[in-house]
Amino acid sequence: MKSAQKFAFSIGLVYLLIGVMGFIPALVTQLETLPPYVDSLGVTSGYGYLLGLFPVNTPHNIIHLVTGALGVVTAISLDSSRLFSGQLGIYYTTLAVLGMVPVANTFFGLFPIYGVDVILHGLTGIVGIYFGFFATPSLRQLFRRELKEDAVAGEVME
Repeated sequence: MKSAQKFAFSIGLVYLLIGVMGFIPALVTQLETLPPYVDSLGVTSGYGYLLGLFPVNTPHNIIHLVTGALGVVTAISLDSSRLFSGQLGIYYTTLAVLGMVPVANTFFGLFPIYGVDVILHGLTGIVGIYFGFFATPSLRQLFRRELKEDAVAGEVME
């Protein structure tokens, strides 16, 4: 298993765990009254703070579950895990940037991405970009190696 596959599998497990934890009422701190900035959320079902730190709601938990499932499934092959890691890096870095913009920090009323979520999404995004685009071996190197191994004498000149 290559490093990108290990990353996809481990980040998949982490986000599956986060998604499941978001649906466990004992782990989500519910507020008695919603603060004014939460009123801008279009979806307030399941709103609370996971472990008292991460703002979550039902759609946010579902997105974490889907992200986790995709990570685990794409860890099967190197190319799919690299694609997953790169896309995860792009999307979650974008979410981290949006989380710092007051107008967009509720992802247009769907789910909260502010507070400590900015740090979680930012770190996930940066590491995802690394494993998606920069980690070795590159897909080109692997493809060349496969060509050399599968070729008969004289077919591959380099």
